[in-house]
Amino acid sequence: MPGPLMQGKRALVTGVANDRSIAWAIAQLFQREGADLAFTYPGEAMERRVRPLAEGIGARAIVDCDVSKDADIDRAVAEVRKVWDRIDVIVHSIGYAPREALDGRFTDVTTRQSWAIALDVSAYSLIGLARAFKPMMPPGSSIVTLTYYGSEKVVKHYNVMGVAKAALECSARYLAEDLGQDGIRVNAISAGPIKTLAAAGIKGMRTMLGENADKTPLRRNVDQEDVARAALFLCSELGQNVTGETLHVDAGQNIMGVVSMG
Repeated sequence: MPGPLMQGKRALVTGVANDRSIAWAIAQLFQREGADLAFTYPGEAMERRVRPLAEGIGARAIVDCDVSKDADIDRAVAEVRKVWDRIDVIVHSIGYAPREALDGRFTDVTTRQSWAIALDVSAYSLIGLARAFKPMMPPGSSIVTLTYYGSEKVVKHYNVMGVAKAALECSARYLAEDLGQDGIRVNAISAGPIKTLAAAGIKGMRTMLGENADKTPLRRNVDQEDVARAALFLCSELGQNVTGETLHVDAGQNIMGVVSMG
């Protein structure tokens, strides 16, 4: 029988907000499959949420890192180097836009400032983390990021986050090409709507979750564990020749056009 799929792997997980976070489900599954884990969090308020979870599964490092600051990213690398000499996996589950940019007409609420914040935190952070940690990542390493269908089609009230996710997916493809020569794979997972802390900031999310299941080919919503299993595939040897992909884990929602002609 083969051993655990992540045995001996070292994974840095970003973006855990609470025990309902997609990143937390990924971390738990990776740990069950044999991975050692490290976590980042942005600021003291989030530390109170993240640290107890991370300590509860034996995290090797728990690092304060505001990904909008290069100095913080560099400090995160230095902190991780204190416990590890390499990283095999980075889980990028970071997305943010000012709340006021997610409620109202796109033209009216998308200011220059909200655009810059959303694109920086949600998309550029993937590049910043990849560049900073690349010297620690041996051939066979992988990076996975989390995106959403609002990058491809208009989702009401998703607004500038849709633009940011489109930039994130494109960045993942460019990183996949560039880092492929170093043996590093980069992929994205486009998850269907899931009840998380981040999703709570999007107007109408509760209604969307209630109506979404009947609009998917499988007639159901997805959950955090569904996304975690996809991440396990992409970050383990099972996905060793998959890179530059955006894998939809959404019960088939993305293939639908007109839901009904009736």
